[in-house]
Amino acid sequence: MPQKPFLEAGQIVGTHGVRGETRVQPWCDSAQQFAGFKTLYWDKDGNNSVKIKARVHKQMALVTLEGVETMEAASALRGRILYVSRRDLKLPKGHYLVQDLIGLRVEDVDTGDVYGTLTDVSQTGANAVYHMDTPKGEVLIPAIPSIVISVDTVADVMKIRPMKGLFDDEI
Repeated sequence: MPQKPFLEAGQIVGTHGVRGETRVQPWCDSAQQFAGFKTLYWDKDGNNSVKIKARVHKQMALVTLEGVETMEAASALRGRILYVSRRDLKLPKGHYLVQDLIGLRVEDVDTGDVYGTLTDVSQTGANAVYHMDTPKGEVLIPAIPSIVISVDTVADVMKIRPMKGLFDDEI
């Protein structure tokens, strides 16, 4: 599955003050991460860029968009989605965007058996949990190094070494 060059970063949900500042609900890891962006895009194709200045306030990003100088202009943008270029994201080694994980084929690293397809990711605090659709239903996989051996988002495959009891036939 080809990776999208522009990703949804957040949605304008309202205004803040009278000078055109917007309130943005960030769709990335945090409002702090969102506030680090300098350029965003109005569409998923990256055709229309906009320079921004952002700060964090109560888990939201307060964003000044280049060319938006009044409350009325900011209010007219309510509901708009802002996009970020994948090139502007700096992910640590071994970290992936959730949308790049969804749809990966999950295989056994030792046997090559295909277990199913990754359908969702939940954040639980200690570690993420991967949701996998299998012929027997949904299976939850703890996203820890002893189980998830490798992830290849180019080849669309995640290789795991399941712990005993993860699948019914291994009890």
